[in-house]
Amino acid sequence: MGVGMELLVVDWPRVEATAPGDRRDLLIDAAFGEVYSDDLFEHGWSWPVHPGEDWYRRYAFKGTLGSYKPHFWATHRWDHMREFVEPDLRAALDLFLDALIWDGLESTESAGTGLPERVPDWDADLLVCRPPEDPPVIADWWRQVAPRLDVLREPFDQHAAAPDGWVSTYEEFTTLLTDWGEVAMESERRGWGIVGLRC
Repeated sequence: MGVGMELLVVDWPRVEATAPGDRRDLLIDAAFGEVYSDDLFEHGWSWPVHPGEDWYRRYAFKGTLGSYKPHFWATHRWDHMREFVEPDLRAALDLFLDALIWDGLESTESAGTGLPERVPDWDADLLVCRPPEDPPVIADWWRQVAPRLDVLREPFDQHAAAPDGWVSTYEEFTTLLTDWGEVAMESERRGWGIVGLRC
């Protein structure tokens, strides 16, 4: 069985106001609570309906079935095509992906995002951890990439497309990027952080 991920945007001070020993359970309840359906094909935002629980939102990525594999494969596809993308767009997408994808890319690790590594004292198994200071920077990278997604079609089709498997088409690749862009923009708008829980 592979690694899965549940993605939340959270009101950081609300999580940190919880006793350290209870933060992990708080996040797990938010990610896996009864308010969510078991539909693996759901897509987009869902949120709690009970009073006092308006401190988080959950995001389901399109076509991932809750698996982390598509996120890994998106970086793999990017690694095959990035040298054929114009430098300023390549730099913005390198930073965007490196900030959000757990394993990062070997080819971009030396560049670094400039975002400090912050590991919160939450005793939770996190694949993604970006406190509220980070989403505005990440969203700015996305604003540089989003209007130019069509430029990626040709290099993707020539150098990264695959006959099958995860994120094997340009459409799947840009859909996943757009979903991450939505997460970054919503986090920025609310002044919240981003956490991806391993499951």
